Amino acid sequence: MESPSEIPTRPILKQPKEWKLVALRECPVPEHMVLCDAPEKVAEYWRMHIVTHPYFNPECECMVALWLNIRKRIRGHQLLTIGSQDCLLVSPTLVFKGAMAAGARGIVLVHNHPSGEPEPSEADVKVTRDLIRAGQLLKIEVVDHVIMGANRHQSLKSLGYFYSTS
Repeated sequence: MESPSEIPTRPILKQPKEWKLVALRECPVPEHMVLCDAPEKVAEYWRMHIVTHPYFNPECECMVALWLNIRKRIRGHQLLTIGSQDCLLVSPTLVFKGAMAAGARGIVLVHNHPSGEPEPSEADVKVTRDLIRAGQLLKIEVVDHVIMGANRHQSLKSLGYFYSTS
């Protein structure tokens, strides 16, 4: 009989998984909101659906991607990440993985500032520009990035932070 130390061990192989994108809940929207063509509509969508999300935490920065079809109509959304009181960790992989699986042609990024002030930080601008470039490679347009404050919001596109990198 072999001792336990003499028994050849096989490496445990992790099996790959088959993935499926599934809807978590229905989020009906009024007809006037189906088209996501203005920061005000993004803010209204946020107030209707994101703040009611079970994992949303108003005391931390939370980033959401709204997935859009070719005509900029909302297909769905994904809560991407929950950060701390003053920062988020976000990567292009995190942002675009779900959008690609859902067949989105554009996204609108939205996140909150728990301080209540929606002015963009330098980090907000840098991350947005990096994501715009990543989206261009994937042929998924970053349509806007809206920052939600206590009683108002700011659109980075409206503030002039979007530019063409072509």
